[in-house]
Amino acid sequence: MRGLVSLGKASALVLLCIGFASATITNPHGAASAVANVTLGPSGLPLPRFVSLKSGRVNARIGPSFSYPVAWLYLKEGLPVEILQEYDTWRKVRDADGAEGWINQSLLSGRRTGIIAPWQKGKDAELPLFAEPDKKASSVALIEPGVIGTIRSCNGQWCELDFSGRTGWMAQTLVWGAYPGELIKD
Repeated sequence: MRGLVSLGKASALVLLCIGFASATITNPHGAASAVANVTLGPSGLPLPRFVSLKSGRVNARIGPSFSYPVAWLYLKEGLPVEILQEYDTWRKVRDADGAEGWINQSLLSGRRTGIIAPWQKGKDAELPLFAEPDKKASSVALIEPGVIGTIRSCNGQWCELDFSGRTGWMAQTLVWGAYPGELIKD
């Protein structure tokens, strides 16, 4: 295991801290079954779909207007969220913990990111990031559940991710931010 880097608690806190949400995910791919029946929203883009937060401070409201109270305050730029519904310039989103709220589209980015196995967050586990999309490939890093990476591509079974300059492959089923079987090109 020489040369293996562990991205652990300190890195996760500094680089990828999510300072909220207490719910536990029981189904790691929330709306995965809906992907087969993709519909287009008023924007002409598919629903549901994954995006990420553009800013390090984003309010999620209980309704689609600035007049609605804030339900959540997200403090992590790049956090992946799933758009479930569209109304005018507002998007109803769900986070990896299942919390839902309305966010103005100006605060969302099409940049794809993913949270690694958030359903295992808090458990003493590290998941290998492989050099190639193959379980027999060498590991380039160990990633703790809950860490966020940028999705570079997914081939339907594996996703190539970047974690602060460390790039490798992880099984797509471990990435909340890409639907099972979804193809993503950089």
